[in-house]
Amino acid sequence: MRKTLALIAMLGALALPAVAATTEAEETYGLLFRQGTLDTVSRDAVLRYTRAVHNSADPEAAERGSGDISLSFDAQPEAVLANLQFLQDGKHRNLGSFPASVGNPMIMYFYETVIRDMAETAGGSPFYIRNRVKESLVRPAQIETGEADYQGRRIETSTVTLRPFAEDPNRARMAGFGDLELRVTMSEEVPGWYLSLVAKAPDAEGAAEGYLSELRFERVAAQ
Repeated sequence: MRKTLALIAMLGALALPAVAATTEAEETYGLLFRQGTLDTVSRDAVLRYTRAVHNSADPEAAERGSGDISLSFDAQPEAVLANLQFLQDGKHRNLGSFPASVGNPMIMYFYETVIRDMAETAGGSPFYIRNRVKESLVRPAQIETGEADYQGRRIETSTVTLRPFAEDPNRARMAGFGDLELRVTMSEEVPGWYLSLVAKAPDAEGAAEGYLSELRFERVAAQ
């Protein structure tokens, strides 16, 4: 667990390299890591998410990674903390605490779990994978505006899609993850900003769905 939290903290420290940043990259980064997304959420509320994972190469790992995630608040003298917990079969484990003023840590959890799953499935280095994801933030990304169903109504959304290994020289050895697609859908109408965070990749032969991680906002609950 200590290692997992350390990796999440590292990912949360992502910053755009000044020499490489472009207006498009800044827009991508600003949407994905938007600050202040928890400012309007009541400190008595709990944001509930679900994570469903499919992994044809490792079904048991997919089952272990599927469950509910809760985000609750803890007011400390120095700052308000956003606490993440993973819940499965009546049990829970703490994922970490983060300053609520920075933004919603679900984006960090999403990327880090996908990085971990890819490293364990394809056998690559998590440091190499993480660096490629980081580099994808300073390249032009697909950004789309649209609409989605949310609690019985249509809301306006923005969706960012990253393909961090599309031009990677090692993609052929990634057991299908060379075609990994990371798609994050966000909306002002959704508490905490993130409506869905989806990662998908074909299997090693590229003929079927090999990996799918769907992290979705469910509801606001009381503590």
